[in-house]
Amino acid sequence: MASTSLSSTRSSSSSWTPTQNKQFERALALYDRDTPDRWQNVAKAVGGKSPEEVKRHYEILIQDLHHIESGQVPIPNYKNTMSSIRGVANEQRILKTLRFQ
Repeated sequence: MASTSLSSTRSSSSSWTPTQNKQFERALALYDRDTPDRWQNVAKAVGGKSPEEVKRHYEILIQDLHHIESGQVPIPNYKNTMSSIRGVANEQRILKTLRFQ
């Protein structure tokens, strides 16, 4: 998630709860880049965040994705449990969706 980014730009951003991050992910899936007033809609779906904050959160997420995809972030060694497999599959689905936006 973008809220756990180690980027120095992160220090100037507000904190995000796990619930807000999940709402953010769902809103991004619903409001793609062609949606008029995308950031206003995403902010409304998240609640408690301005359009500028959600746009910046998205930019940080994209930076994180670039770092991951370029091999700058090591892939964690998760235990091979059914819940972690489902979690990884869900994260892969979200990343795939974000790449096409």
